[in-house]
Amino acid sequence: MRSFAQSSPDQRVPVVVAVPVDPQAISAIKNVDGRVEVLFHDPHSEPGARQRMLADAEIMFGIPADVPGGPTEVLRSCPSLRWCHATNQATLDGLRSATFTDEERRRIQITGAGGGHAAALAEFAMFGLLAWAKQLSGRPTARQGADHPLSELAGQTLLILGLGSVGAEVARLGKAFGMRVLAMTRTGNGHAPNVDELRPARFLGDMLPVSHAVVLALPMTGQTAGLVGAGAISRMRSDAVLVNVGHGGVLDGRALVRGLEQGQPAAVVLDAFAAAQLPDDSVLWSMSNVLISPRSAADTDRQNARVLELFVANLRRYLRGEEVVGRLWPAAA
Repeated sequence: MRSFAQSSPDQRVPVVVAVPVDPQAISAIKNVDGRVEVLFHDPHSEPGARQRMLADAEIMFGIPADVPGGPTEVLRSCPSLRWCHATNQATLDGLRSATFTDEERRRIQITGAGGGHAAALAEFAMFGLLAWAKQLSGRPTARQGADHPLSELAGQTLLILGLGSVGAEVARLGKAFGMRVLAMTRTGNGHAPNVDELRPARFLGDMLPVSHAVVLALPMTGQTAGLVGAGAISRMRSDAVLVNVGHGGVLDGRALVRGLEQGQPAAVVLDAFAAAQLPDDSVLWSMSNVLISPRSAADTDRQNARVLELFVANLRRYLRGEEVVGRLWPAAA
């Protein structure tokens, strides 16, 4: 990577803002350094002009959604590109599973919103658990009699699959509610804050039967695709609540429907689906024990500000010749 700390003070650094932002965001990027030249991607501009602008980009904030070939081809078509910051988790997950050459991995640094989504998604996960515990969605209400008392999260066992920034925040909130927190990672090595027991993936079948709440916070990889399928669902408690704030492909949709129809788990809260959107004819829409947020749990009134803050902090590092934080893959040796 070029070291801008050793460049001349007037070195031009083209930054293409490829997603809609407000004027304050443009100003914040410009104000980082006088070398920064902000170019705004206009989807209505003439295709040739747009391609020339993208080809000139050294840094890209967001990835234009209207360019043929998808995010991977967009990055490959920008020969000057050295760093791209993905502004949403779906794009980042897609790039994580895409195939890049060794040269492309050396040339292009990819970062994403990272922990910027963690607070919002963890809050949504806890909201989902509370909604069922307090009978706010689908289940019989307290006014229907004492046969359906409200429940408490305190004392329940919470199982978290994946301890990235989102999973770690769910663990913190779960512990604050007085829950016993279990967590599963690929290796299960070491200890983690706010986690009572950390186990590797091979013990998933042992942890599910003792868990009142299961939160999926996993990205899509070769190891996690369809991880929670018929076998895992059959091991869940009949009173368990399942929440997915990770990648939708981790959860087998057909097995989930069969499990819900058979009363195992008791309820599910979804913010992610295997497809980009849950089909209109999906039976999940009509099930009373399903709560759906169509990929909007992270879209809070503070989310855009968090994403911009992360990008600006990394832009300063980049211009100083330092490695940016939160890369999709490690720096080349």
